[in-house]
Amino acid sequence: MQLLVIRHAIAVERVSFEATGKHDDLRPLTPDGRRKMRRIAKGLQCMVGRPSLLATSPLTRAVQTAEILADVYGMKIGDTVEALRPGGRVTMFAHWANEHDADATIAIVGHEPHLSGLVSWLMCGDTESHIALKKGGACLLTIEGQVRRASATLEWLLTPAQLRQLGE
Repeated sequence: MQLLVIRHAIAVERVSFEATGKHDDLRPLTPDGRRKMRRIAKGLQCMVGRPSLLATSPLTRAVQTAEILADVYGMKIGDTVEALRPGGRVTMFAHWANEHDADATIAIVGHEPHLSGLVSWLMCGDTESHIALKKGGACLLTIEGQVRRASATLEWLLTPAQLRQLGE
């Protein structure tokens, strides 16, 4: 399996969004975040062919990021995965991922520090972060066999700026 891990694009600042009285789960992307994510998605398209599945955290900013990716790749968003919610359990994610074809390329959209902890668990076996994903950044993992702790190899990790450059 190949797992394309993508952090959501730039969202409205938490403090200013709190003033609206709405729950943080509803915090959207900024117009600049949307624009940059479209270029990032084009860069990802250069690096990874069309995924078999595009899954996202249920939070608005992740769903909006996934919508941009789906549009660029010409596909639909597949699953909304609770295990991609901030604080989601990595073992719940592994269970979800193992329900899919072992030859699949799955793209997931989520949040920090959860994603870096998940990637670290998949690579090293613990959730202490060993990477950093900037907003709109991504990495590609290869997983042989079952998705589980210490089962993944990091193929690449790119910043949003690098991905935008690839998408030009």
